[in-house]
Amino acid sequence: MAVRQGRQWRSVCKGLVLGTLLTSCMILLYCLSTPQTHFSLPEVPVPYSCAHRPSQLRSKQTTNRSQQASGQTCTPKVDIMFMKTHKTASSTFLNILFRFGEKHQLKFAFPDSRNDFFYPSVFQRSQVKDYRPGMCFNIICNHLRFNAPEVAKLLPMDTSYITILRDPAELFESSFHYFGKLVPFTWKIPGDEKLTEFLREPHHYFDPEGFNSFYLKNLLFFDFGLDNTLKLDDPRVEQGIRFITDRFQLVMLVEHFEESLILLKDALCWEMDDVLFFKLNARKGSTVSKLTPELRAKALEWNAIDWKLYQHLNQTFWKKVDAYGRQRMAEDVAELRRRNAEMASICIEGGRAVEAGSIQETAMQPWQPIGEKSIMGYNLKKNVDKAHRKLCRKMLMPELQYLTELGVNLWITKLWGHVRDIINW
Repeated sequence: MAVRQGRQWRSVCKGLVLGTLLTSCMILLYCLSTPQTHFSLPEVPVPYSCAHRPSQLRSKQTTNRSQQASGQTCTPKVDIMFMKTHKTASSTFLNILFRFGEKHQLKFAFPDSRNDFFYPSVFQRSQVKDYRPGMCFNIICNHLRFNAPEVAKLLPMDTSYITILRDPAELFESSFHYFGKLVPFTWKIPGDEKLTEFLREPHHYFDPEGFNSFYLKNLLFFDFGLDNTLKLDDPRVEQGIRFITDRFQLVMLVEHFEESLILLKDALCWEMDDVLFFKLNARKGSTVSKLTPELRAKALEWNAIDWKLYQHLNQTFWKKVDAYGRQRMAEDVAELRRRNAEMASICIEGGRAVEAGSIQETAMQPWQPIGEKSIMGYNLKKNVDKAHRKLCRKMLMPELQYLTELGVNLWITKLWGHVRDIINW
């Protein structure tokens, strides 16, 4: 009897400790997430390009067939704005950008003290680490809420704007799984199948003014700095879609990631080596949809603006593929897959991703959602030859560890990580 009472008291104490820590953490996160006070910064023109010794960037024979006949060459484009949307394989693409930037000694515009630009507040130049008016940057790619005028004042005029989208139903399911516990109104949803219950009657639970509510409705539209709670027939929806279409030269699709990289390689005059990748931050079992046809239809209805945006840009994507050539695209995708498989055999122990508990190096552990370890990672082969050792480690490195290696101080992110570890106790 005494033993049972002792266990009950320990359980109560543990609950009180975790509850206090969680409450304190939510208050801290709220304070850190609120928009900073931004002072008016002087307007200083950004130079055309500030690539390190740009003359040393090797030109290559163009792959555009209409230009091949005239023997034209192209120079790799190095000024890039990547709009990193949530839960869209963007961490995988970020790894590609980090490696490309290191290869060409490019200057990144990084956030200070965390891995995003004070998301969900709209982006301001003052959020860039050590920013001073007139400073030159080549690449900005961390999570931010898009603010076109501020971004434009940070990068050269001929910067290539790139982003990536995902089927909104699958995005919603992934976001609900990953961020749901950080959205307080989900705490009152009964039962174990919270997503199913939410989609049964979303307006009953959803609070547009609630903390972190944007994660669970039209998240793509929100990431682009637009109002995610508009009615579908509001003219601002069409205006927003036109704005995104006009601003971004290439919109990649998660469902056709390899085709997207081939289009990117062609548009930016990169090499095949530049777009090799391993899938990072993948969720266990993510290849199988968690949505029934009925739930998928409800998710698309709930995220109707994102669905309209996705359908429009999906059509644009396939027009680009047609212009590239379907047969040529199939051949290049096959070559990319062959090269990725070759790198996997060189770099990855067992040749595939493993669950978090099976990752041997702490430095290779990806960030996990609260209360779970559902994000998979990799083990680096121990006998990788010297020629590939550095590249393999870079290709397998999770986003936060790579940011630290690039010199970003992530003390706020790391503090939150320690609190999460205690919550998961």
